[in-house]
Amino acid sequence: MDWWPILNTILERYRWRGPKHISKDPFKTLIGCILSQRTRDETTDAAFERLFSKYKGVEDLSKADPAEIEKLIYPVGFYRVKARRIVEAARFIRDVFGGKVPDNMEDLLRIPGVGRKCANIVLAYGFGKPAIAVDTHVYRISKRLGIVSENADVVEVEETLKRIVPKERWIDVNHALVRFGKDVCRPTRPLCEKCPVREHCTFYLTSNTLKRDLRPRISRTELKKRRK
Repeated sequence: MDWWPILNTILERYRWRGPKHISKDPFKTLIGCILSQRTRDETTDAAFERLFSKYKGVEDLSKADPAEIEKLIYPVGFYRVKARRIVEAARFIRDVFGGKVPDNMEDLLRIPGVGRKCANIVLAYGFGKPAIAVDTHVYRISKRLGIVSENADVVEVEETLKRIVPKERWIDVNHALVRFGKDVCRPTRPLCEKCPVREHCTFYLTSNTLKRDLRPRISRTELKKRRK
């Protein structure tokens, strides 16, 4: 199945409108990503602004007291852990990379507190490089649509999306699917009636929670073809 026109419908509807904690500054984008984990954008943005109103960059944060960071970033989720990670990351970047955030996946993953999702966000939004960050929204939507199987892991989702989406549009995938996931394809009680691609969605076509007379039927054979 050609998934690109379907994904492009979502990408065109949800054009870039990024949160304040994502910027063209690789270090600030990295710290913003650490702050954002399991935290709403509004809370992250406020904590991000408080943090960088006092600490200007790598050198400042590498010398910071985690207890002071905690006060500035509260009430983000796991704020005590994140405060330590922020200082550890700043020190690592200062000591190992000479104060500059690396622009490749291998080195980014060496930084404390940085996983594959954050690394891709830094590459895409901090450096403007083609990358697809797979967070909980991208992961969920890819499975619901039927782009990947239910047992696919995040790396498989990332690699599958890279094969589907033209490289020059990789940078658009994360923010578009995040907004779509918050607005329509929610974790619970998705608003399928508002979905612009529901007629192509495996979840919509097979869900037992939807009224049968409101959706077309899909056979097991067709379901297998969709995932090829």
